[in-house]
Amino acid sequence: MTYEILRIVWWLILGVLLIGFAVMDGFDFGIAALVRVLGRDDDERRALLETVEPVWEGNQVWFILAGGATFAAWPLLYAVAFSGFYLAMMILLAAFILRPVSFGYRDKYNNPQWRNAWDWVLTVSGSVPPLIFGVAFGNLFLGVPFRFDGDMRIDYSGGFIDLLHPFALLCGVASLALILAHGAAWAALKSDASLAGRASRVARLAMIAFIAAYAVAGLWLALGIPGHALVGAFTADAPSNPLLKQVVLQKNWFAGFAAAHPAFWLAPLLALAAASATIASMAARKYLAAFAASAITISATILSAGLALFPFLLPSSVEPGSGLTIWDASSSKTTLGLMLLSVVVFLPIVLAYTGWVYRVLRGRVSLEHIRSSHRMY
Repeated sequence: MTYEILRIVWWLILGVLLIGFAVMDGFDFGIAALVRVLGRDDDERRALLETVEPVWEGNQVWFILAGGATFAAWPLLYAVAFSGFYLAMMILLAAFILRPVSFGYRDKYNNPQWRNAWDWVLTVSGSVPPLIFGVAFGNLFLGVPFRFDGDMRIDYSGGFIDLLHPFALLCGVASLALILAHGAAWAALKSDASLAGRASRVARLAMIAFIAAYAVAGLWLALGIPGHALVGAFTADAPSNPLLKQVVLQKNWFAGFAAAHPAFWLAPLLALAAASATIASMAARKYLAAFAASAITISATILSAGLALFPFLLPSSVEPGSGLTIWDASSSKTTLGLMLLSVVVFLPIVLAYTGWVYRVLRGRVSLEHIRSSHRMY
């Protein structure tokens, strides 16, 4: 396998891992964020949390895999992202720590004030990650203020406030709305039937908000945000060096890959169609179909963003030539080849085990079970 093909394969693997994380961990973020909205009393909230308690740790595997793959396959991307988004990463880390702590501590003390406080922590820690991830994706289209000097040292000239551009915040709203809809779809599928109608209404409202935000973001990309494009000669199988290319600005991000490959438009159309199918399935009380449709919506949304950016991984807003692409930000050919072998061996095991776990844990969590149990899982 050539170095060029390996880079494309690892770009696809990174996308698969991000989609896996968003789909598998997204619904338990959504449950945490909505625990006070969907659950009107302590029993209902316990029932909601019980739907994700046995599986959330397994879902986090996708986040670890995505982070590890980025570190090993795209070291320059990892270095720039973690340097530039440091404060955002720390906020994200705090949310990742507080959510499982809330699961564990909420029922340690049978006191309404105690449980109410941890429910608020769950709400915040479930809402912050999807918001931050959406803002981060928005900033990829805007470009990140970094450059490399002649010695390949990173010079980052931005700050945390600079990340809060209105377009990036709109992407954050779209991301949060989509994860809330996904979580509500899971609640309708897995929690007590008495909660399903409430979860259905929330899922439909959240998905309508996502469709609106996604459409406005797409229009904004088409009309108001310049895109980046490679020009001149560049070698797709040369050692990684982001300073050996030329980048120009185009009128928008859709003037590059999307213009050259019209099949790109299938991804955003699929996202909108699946979002509409989620709403329709929820209204028809077909909760399994609704959950599957929301998962497809997440997958198509991430795919559409990745294809619109292609071949860029992290564009630069201050020096476009320093932007990172799949051709100049990867590890060596040997590293990518060895890692691909590991993926071929171990990813099917992860998928098989995950499928087995969800099969064993199929069925609803009933309020009767919650009321007869003195504590949660």
